[in-house]
Amino acid sequence: MNLRAYWRFLVVARHFLPLLVAYARDRKRFFVIGSSRRVTSEQRRKRAQQLLDSLLTLGPTFIKLGQILSTRPDVLPPEYIEEFSKLQDRVPPANWDEARVVLEDELGPVDDRFDEFETEAISGASLGQVYLAEVDGEKVAVKIRRPGIEALVEADLRVVRWSLPLLMYFIDDSRSFSLETLADEFSKTIREEMDYQREGRMLTEIRENFRDNDRICIPKVKESHSTQRVLTMEYVPGTKINDIDSLDAGGIDRTELAETLQRAYLQMIIDDGVFHADPHPGNLAVQDDGTLVFYDFGMSGRVDPFVQDKIIDFYAAVADQDIDAILDALIEMGTLSPEADRQVMGDVMELAIADARGEDIEQYRVQQIIQQVEDTIYEFPLRLPANLALVLRVATVVEGVCVTLDEDFDFIGVATDYLREEGYIAEGVRNFVEDRATEVSDAARSAVRIPPKLESALDRVEREDFRVQADIEDSDGLLATMTKRLILGMLLASTLFSTAFLYTQASLPATGVGIAGTVGLSLALWWSFRSKKAVRAKPQFTRQSMREQDRESPGGLNTSFGEDTDDAYSGD
Repeated sequence: MNLRAYWRFLVVARHFLPLLVAYARDRKRFFVIGSSRRVTSEQRRKRAQQLLDSLLTLGPTFIKLGQILSTRPDVLPPEYIEEFSKLQDRVPPANWDEARVVLEDELGPVDDRFDEFETEAISGASLGQVYLAEVDGEKVAVKIRRPGIEALVEADLRVVRWSLPLLMYFIDDSRSFSLETLADEFSKTIREEMDYQREGRMLTEIRENFRDNDRICIPKVKESHSTQRVLTMEYVPGTKINDIDSLDAGGIDRTELAETLQRAYLQMIIDDGVFHADPHPGNLAVQDDGTLVFYDFGMSGRVDPFVQDKIIDFYAAVADQDIDAILDALIEMGTLSPEADRQVMGDVMELAIADARGEDIEQYRVQQIIQQVEDTIYEFPLRLPANLALVLRVATVVEGVCVTLDEDFDFIGVATDYLREEGYIAEGVRNFVEDRATEVSDAARSAVRIPPKLESALDRVEREDFRVQADIEDSDGLLATMTKRLILGMLLASTLFSTAFLYTQASLPATGVGIAGTVGLSLALWWSFRSKKAVRAKPQFTRQSMREQDRESPGGLNTSFGEDTDDAYSGD
């Protein structure tokens, strides 16, 4: 029996239950009966802030959960996504004596393995903390897993698994799949982040991919002093990338720096297939010569070749402002459900691009497009692949950092230039020409086949031997609903007549049966008009409703980033 897990379940329930009750009342005003309540954007934002406070109070595991939730617009409304995106992983470092036990269990006596070791952590986070030391005359950063974190995480993961069936009651079917995959993704991600051997391998692989790029610096792993709970790497100091005053004082070209950052992530995602997935300013620094430094590879991911191809298609479609191609890429990646109304989503994408253009038609940003899509696709069935969620988060955060460096930074322009230099756009043009040539060939064959078939059809019409068979598609169940109401109405009419006849000719009990049947049928007919499963269209979004939604949101489309006080070498 795991008493700690049971106790944590009660603690978590105490924090989350008020919000779950409120959410249940949103769906049914009196829990079981009653119509749904309209929840404003302001109310959702207030609840998101309350939930954010609860996550911070519950500690490391739930801080990580909040960070992952900030990448899942298929699970949470946009107000929650925006609030959770501010979640910074800042936790006071554990006592050195406790951390020393972990270090010496893994490497042996500190004095024997290190020339010098500073016992005051330079960075502290939920899963680990970082110390400065020296090995063989070289300065190193030593990342040590937080003492006792394994037991706490395992207990919290049990709580998450136990809570899942309860949460299913409070969500609709369209998001149940997303919630289940999120739980699996969370368990996998947090265990990976606690495995410093994996982090070392990912760091080394990405470092090797940039070995010929003198604009990028990634610390080298000290294999002899690294284990599953300790990661030692070379110490690379630098200025935080969002410290604009220091960058300007050092004469750093911020526009060039932003382009370097954007190109680095394009290479990682599109070319290499392995990427650093936590690009917040605390994990990015700049050396005196303008070299970009990456820290903390605990959160990293891979992209399979199919998704890479679709990301290329997406960027190319955005550059061309081809709405249909954008939607096709989103659907093929799994980001947008095929059931979503293409006309509606096309209008959203068109509006997003129009809003993002500004006075210069070529200056628009992917982050704004993603934000607009997230704000709307929450209303549709959506299944977001885990690694694609990380890519979506990376694109949004990187764009925010780039705009901090240069408010006029042309995100799409840099991406388009990169795709053209790497030959992706040219290849797309060749594919387009080949597709059009195939269409012309098919059209030519059809032109030869159609006249004989048309002549045969006209002959059958002339002989009065022409029949037309039509199947009516009723995806919304409109015919079934109307038929049900018609039958209920006919039964109610006949029951009313029968009851009146029994009242005049039969006994009181028989009349009572007739009255009971009449009341039952009346309620059934009334409920068929009251039920939410009655004849209704899918949610439709017009330009006017989108503008109203923007006016309700205090921050509009701007992404807010909380003040980042993390030191370099975050201890995630």
